[in-house]
Amino acid sequence: MSDTASVSRTKFDVGEFIRTYSILFILIGFVILFTILTEGRFFATQNLMNLVVQVAPIGIISLGMMAAIITKGIDLSVGSTVAFVSVIVAAFAQRPGAGTLIPGLPAMPIFVSLLMGLLAGALVGGTVGSLIAIFKIPPFIATLGMMTAARGFANIITNGRPVSNLAPGFTAIGQGVTPIIILVLLAVAMWFVYNRTRFGRHIYAIGGNEMAAKVSGISVAKNHFKIYTMIGLLAAVAAIVLTARNTTGNPSFGVMLELDVITATVIGGTSFNGGVGTVWGVMVGTLIIGVINVGLTMLGVSPFWQMVVKGAIIILAIIIDERKNRRR
Repeated sequence: MSDTASVSRTKFDVGEFIRTYSILFILIGFVILFTILTEGRFFATQNLMNLVVQVAPIGIISLGMMAAIITKGIDLSVGSTVAFVSVIVAAFAQRPGAGTLIPGLPAMPIFVSLLMGLLAGALVGGTVGSLIAIFKIPPFIATLGMMTAARGFANIITNGRPVSNLAPGFTAIGQGVTPIIILVLLAVAMWFVYNRTRFGRHIYAIGGNEMAAKVSGISVAKNHFKIYTMIGLLAAVAAIVLTARNTTGNPSFGVMLELDVITATVIGGTSFNGGVGTVWGVMVGTLIIGVINVGLTMLGVSPFWQMVVKGAIIILAIIIDERKNRRR
C-alpha cells in the first residue's frame, strides 16, 4: 500500500510540466516558425547574437518592472527615464571639443558618467516612489506624469538634439557581448534579491495580500519607494547600454519601450493580479519579444503592425492569467 502511494506521489505529471514550462515551449515554437519562414536566415548565429543584444535593455528593465506588477502596480515612465538618463550620461561621456553639451567640461573618467547616469535614474525612480509612497498617488498616474516630465527634461537639456562624440571607453560598454553579460549578471543578482532577501519576500507578500502584509508589520510605503527607485536604477543601466551601443545620447530613445517591457514581463508569467512572477520567466518573455521583433522585421512586417501584434499578445496574456486565477 505504501509503495503504491509512493509511486503515485512521484509519478511524473505531464500537465504540470507543460504548464510550468509552457512559456519556454512558446519561445521554441516562435524560433522554429521564423526559421522556416526566413528559410534558415533567422537561426544564423550572428542574427541570434544580435537579437539578444537588442533586447538586453528590455530585459534589464523588465527585471524591475516585475516588482511593480507583482505588487499590482506599473511603471509607464521607463522609456522616458531611458531618454533622460541617456542624455545625462552622454553629456559626461563626451570628448572635449566644440559642440559639447557642457562647454568647458574636461575629459571625465568613465565611472563619472556611469555614476551620473545611475544617480539620474535613481532620482526619477525615487521621485515616482515618493509620489506613490508619501502622497498615495496610484502608480499608473504617478508614472504617467513622470513619463511626460522626464522626456520633457531630456529635450530641454539637449534642445531636442542628439549628444554625440562620446569617448571610446564608454561606447565599448555597448559593443560585442558586453550587453549580454550585463543582462545575465543582473538577472542572477535580481534572482537573489527576489528569492533570498527580505525585500524580495516583502514584494511577494505585498502583491499577494497587501492588508495582510501591513498587519504582519511590513511597511508597504517604504517598499513601494524601494521598488520604483530600483526600477529607475535598472532603467539607467539599460540607458547606459543603449547609449553606448548607439554611440550617442538621444532624447528620443525609449519611445514605446514601456510596451516591450510590460509585454515581456506579462508573457513571462508575472500576474497583474499580484503576488506571482519569476526572473526566469521574465527572461524568457524578453527573448520572445526579441524573436517577434527580429522575426517580423526580417519578414518585412511594418513596425506599426508589430505594435498591433504586441498589443494583442498583452491582451492574450492577461486573458490567460485571469483564467488561471479563476481556476485557483
